[in-house]
Amino acid sequence: MNATITTAVLPAVEPERSHRRPLLVGYVLAIALVLVLVVYGFDYYTLDAAHRPFSSKHAVLKPSGTIGLKLGELALLLFCTIFLYPLRKRWRWLSRQGSSKNWLDFHVLAGLAAPLIVAFHSSFKFQGFAGVAFWVMTAVALSGVLGRYVYSQIPHNLNSAELSLAELEQQHTLLAQRLTARGVLPTADLHSLLRLPSAAVVNRLPLMVALVYMIMLDLMRPLRVARARRHALGWGERLTTIGGLLRTRHQRLEQAIEAARDQALLSKRILFLSRAQTVFHLWHVIHRPFSYSFAALAAVHIAVVTMMGFMG
Repeated sequence: MNATITTAVLPAVEPERSHRRPLLVGYVLAIALVLVLVVYGFDYYTLDAAHRPFSSKHAVLKPSGTIGLKLGELALLLFCTIFLYPLRKRWRWLSRQGSSKNWLDFHVLAGLAAPLIVAFHSSFKFQGFAGVAFWVMTAVALSGVLGRYVYSQIPHNLNSAELSLAELEQQHTLLAQRLTARGVLPTADLHSLLRLPSAAVVNRLPLMVALVYMIMLDLMRPLRVARARRHALGWGERLTTIGGLLRTRHQRLEQAIEAARDQALLSKRILFLSRAQTVFHLWHVIHRPFSYSFAALAAVHIAVVTMMGFMG
């Protein structure tokens, strides 16, 4: 792809990479912590409540234990991090730090990690008031993942997205002509990556059906790319690329696929724009009350166990 199109699709490559590194580190650390807790505490967490006090790990893994209490403190820190994102919109000095997209990514990371940490902190005891708070928090985390997906479907500047789409279409047409002439990849395979419903069909879809349709298109795209690659590869390369799921060493082939894939992604986002905006608005209406109710439940839980001096 030429420099103009690359700039239009990815306007800030280096800042994006510098953002992805700490985000990736955060996910790796969260997964590593969970794996360590699973390996170390598996024999304890699988015991029933009556036998846990007799385990040698009870003193450290119970909610008030050495590790259990630290996990509770870590969960509290994550909660504070989670609520920095909505506060960012109200505090001007905080809103100038980074982009909204980057903040949202870390907001989602903290929202996913917090329920897992709380589960280990409570040693998987979800009864009573604390159990209600946990399940509310889990619902908030899952809805947050959905919200992050819908947010990514809305171009921040529709005119810019349409311009990028026009450029991609031009580049794709030139690539398709050259590659078809050389027999690298049939035009039909490139067009299969761009297959989308009409705007009339999308506008008639019920809102939740449109959301599922968007998700299915994104899930099917790697399979369509793999099918296009397989048609241009021999049997040996089909095996080494796992049926076309992995990139090949053929630069022209990958350029054509990348152009068609970017074009399909932008086309889908513009096609579903109005539906995505409606879903995102409804998501805010549902997500915020759940978030605030969870914050209230968590605050009551912390206040109660602090006053009673009892954590397990």
